[in-house]
Amino acid sequence: MYEDGLPPLRDVIEHYGLDAKKSLGQNFLTDLNLTGKIARSANGLGGTALKDSIVYEVGPGPGALTRALLMNGAHRVVAVEMDPRCILALKDVESAYPNRLSVVEGDALKMDEQALIGDTEGRPVKIIANLPYNVGTALLVKWLTTKEWLPWYSSLTLMFQKEVGMRIVAAPRTKAYGRLSILGQYRAQAKIMFDVSARAFTPPPKVTSCIISLTPKVELDHSPKQDILEKVVYAAFNQRRKMLRTSLKTLGVDPLPYLKAAKIAETCRAEELTIEDFCRLAKIYEA
Repeated sequence: MYEDGLPPLRDVIEHYGLDAKKSLGQNFLTDLNLTGKIARSANGLGGTALKDSIVYEVGPGPGALTRALLMNGAHRVVAVEMDPRCILALKDVESAYPNRLSVVEGDALKMDEQALIGDTEGRPVKIIANLPYNVGTALLVKWLTTKEWLPWYSSLTLMFQKEVGMRIVAAPRTKAYGRLSILGQYRAQAKIMFDVSARAFTPPPKVTSCIISLTPKVELDHSPKQDILEKVVYAAFNQRRKMLRTSLKTLGVDPLPYLKAAKIAETCRAEELTIEDFCRLAKIYEA
């Protein structure tokens, strides 16, 4: 038994027959020391302490990170799990932490998170999750493209495949730099906190993972509209090996006057532009 009075995660997995399903992108964490490190890494992000926050978690599985969040003082955790087999195991955690854990069965991509979380009593919300590999990027895009900005959460602490994490923090003129880099860094301060070995999971995946933090940034008055920026970035990277004078023609306009006004060489390729370049170009296109 651990300090929360619950059995080791490997015993929980065996008791409930929780063999990880590839179709659900599952790889279960079993080390509460590691999940405790993940929980503590979110402390202070967004200017708020974990103990003062409500945590929204996606894909808790048998509850390794959930337990760590509660043991490390999260005020309340709202966990969304798609696999009905995991619900009983999570109900055991819910019983061990009365009034501090709410478990909801459903698809996180379809969730109205604010309605689900309900009254926060003025407390900040942190999203902390070991995201299923097959929907991790889609969920991040969902959270970074909310209609209102600043968003309803104060910080994101998420586990991704290391390759995806590198794409989020990538700099211009690198192979990993692309649409996800621009979206993540336009909307937030993004940082890789630490790597997670495949050995930490059951079953171990074939890749290294990483924990990445994202703290939302205030949108400046001269920033382009999010949908316009996305449209320009998509056009540029959809044919990333072509020069912008060619790739941006898919916007339905002659790109040359826009590139000239933005002081960007028409012979540049998408990966050469900084986020500031894309914002300037999108603002001109928007006008």
